[in-house]
Amino acid sequence: MALEPSETILLCEDQEAVRRVTARILTSLGYDVVVAGGGQEALLLAEAWHGPIHLLLTDVVMPGMSGPNLARRLAASHPGMRVLYLSGHPEESIARHHVLQPGIAFLQKPYTTEILSRKIREVLDAG
Repeated sequence: MALEPSETILLCEDQEAVRRVTARILTSLGYDVVVAGGGQEALLLAEAWHGPIHLLLTDVVMPGMSGPNLARRLAASHPGMRVLYLSGHPEESIARHHVLQPGIAFLQKPYTTEILSRKIREVLDAG
């Protein structure tokens, strides 16, 4: 059962197949989805977006700009935006990006639709 779209998710994922599948999942869950293939594209899309971006769903490790750097750059222009980091890299590889600390939302790839849906709701409903 799809939800009425009421929240916007900016999806930033550099792997095309993962990006396409994740966007399809998010749309089927009822979210408005803005899709970017990298950090620079995400910055441009967020700047052009008219309305709030409720959640940045971003890969941690990407060419050009990491997910944490993207989140920092978007924070000023989207102060209420929450962030959920994703990664398929081993824990020791992503630890240097400081996303495995308490209070930071993180989901290890691969994930199921149910796990992704639950984690998104948890992040959006927090606070």
